[in-house]
Amino acid sequence: MRWWSRLAAAGAMLAALAAAAGLRPTAKERGGYPSAADAYSRPPLRFGSGGSFKVALFADLHYGENAWTDWGPAQDAGSDRVMAAVLDAEKPDFVVYLGDLVTANNLPIPNASLYWDRAVSAARGRGVPWAAVFGNHDDMPFEWPPEWFSPDGVPPLRCPPTSMSASGVDQGCSFRGTPRIDLITTEISKNRLSYSSNGPKDLWPGVSNYVLQVLSRSHGDPALLMYFLDSGGGSYTEVLSSAQDP
Repeated sequence: MRWWSRLAAAGAMLAALAAAAGLRPTAKERGGYPSAADAYSRPPLRFGSGGSFKVALFADLHYGENAWTDWGPAQDAGSDRVMAAVLDAEKPDFVVYLGDLVTANNLPIPNASLYWDRAVSAARGRGVPWAAVFGNHDDMPFEWPPEWFSPDGVPPLRCPPTSMSASGVDQGCSFRGTPRIDLITTEISKNRLSYSSNGPKDLWPGVSNYVLQVLSRSHGDPALLMYFLDSGGGSYTEVLSSAQDP
C-alpha cells in the first residue's frame, strides 16, 4: 500500500487552536469558483459529545499509477480495501486526503476526475465528510512509459474510446492532464460531503489553500483549525510562499 508512506505530505498542516475567527475566503476572493460552502449548505464541523473529533489521514494513494500493467490496478484495489478497513474500524468524524490522490503522469485519459472520484469514494460511501489538498502528482503532465516505445522509437497511441466535443469534432487523445482547478471544482460540485475549497484566487495556481474550523460541542466557538497548504508541483513549481501564511 501507498497511503501511509508520508502523512505529512503535500504541504497539508493540521493545527489545533483554542479559539479563532472563521477564515474561509469569499466566493469573490476565489474569483467566482464554487467552494464547498458555496455549492451546498453544509453543516459546520463539530466536536462530538465525548469531546473528540477523530480525523483519518490518507496520503499518496496514487490511483491510476501504471494503469496499463497488472500491478497498477492491483494497487488501486488494495488501497480500496485498506481505506475501507481503516474507516470501518476507526469510524472517524472526518477524512483528510494529503495529496497525490492520483498519478496524473500515468493517466493517458482526458479526465483524471474519474480516478480522483474513486479515491474519495470510501469516505463518501460511509457518509464521512472529507477535504483534500493537492500533491505534486495530481495534475502532473503525462509521461510516456518507456515500455510503450517500439524498436523504431515511435510509441503507439493507446487512447480511451474516441470522445466527441459538443460541436461533434473528434478530440482524439488528450495527454495534458486535468488541471487542479478542474479536479477540485468537480469534487466540490458533485459531493455534498466534500469540505474542500479552491482557496483565494491570488494564490493560484496553488488552489488548495484554505482553512477549516471545527466548533466546540458546548459553546459553538472554533476549537480546532485545520490548515491546508498547496505546495505546488505537477503543473507548476513546488513552492510554499509567505503569501500562504494565515
